[in-house]
Order: sequence, then C-alpha cells, then structure tokens
Amino acid sequence: MPWLSWIFATATVATFGVGGPAGAAAATYEITIAQMQFGTVPGLHVGDVITWRNNDIFHHTATARDKSFDVDLPPKSERSMTVKQPGTVDFYCRFHPGMTGTLGVQP
Repeated sequence: MPWLSWIFATATVATFGVGGPAGAAAATYEITIAQMQFGTVPGLHVGDVITWRNNDIFHHTATARDKSFDVDLPPKSERSMTVKQPGTVDFYCRFHPGMTGTLGVQP
C-alpha cells in the first residue's frame, strides 16, 4: 500500500547545548512529506531538531498519538520542532490517517 512506504530523510549537523551524550552536537533532520507519505529519520536524540517539510499540494499534520506534538503543515510549507523526550513516538496526519510514522528518540 503506497501510504505506508517510507522515504529516508536527509540530515545536517547543527550545534546545540542540550541533548545527546555530554558534549555531543545535536543534529537537524528534515522529514519531507511527498506523494502523501512521510519520510523517516532514524537515530534521533533529545535536543535534535526536526524540520517537517510538506512538498504536497494537500494540507497535512504531523500529530503524535501521545499528544506530545501537533505540527500543522499547509501545502508547500515547513515547520521545525525540538525533540524534548526519549522514547518511541507514533505519529500520523489528522487529515489523512493512513499516513503514519514512528520517531525513535534516545536520551
């Protein structure tokens, strides 16, 4: 089913004073929504930044099932958020519930 296939997102490194092992730089990751699919990002750490980019012509959200985040993404927009807690977080699009993904976050 095309809704459930995943696309790997690109990553760049940025320096932050929080998250990850002591002295480690936090990373900035981009999750791109394209063709009604979320990209995935492996290996997140607390303090990392995710930039959600909606390349579709449709309105989407990135909404955590545990309610820890809800990112509103009109067509052709992007929003950033900082990962604040470790664990596994399942997310979906409120407008298109078949669009799902999972973030794995280490301390």
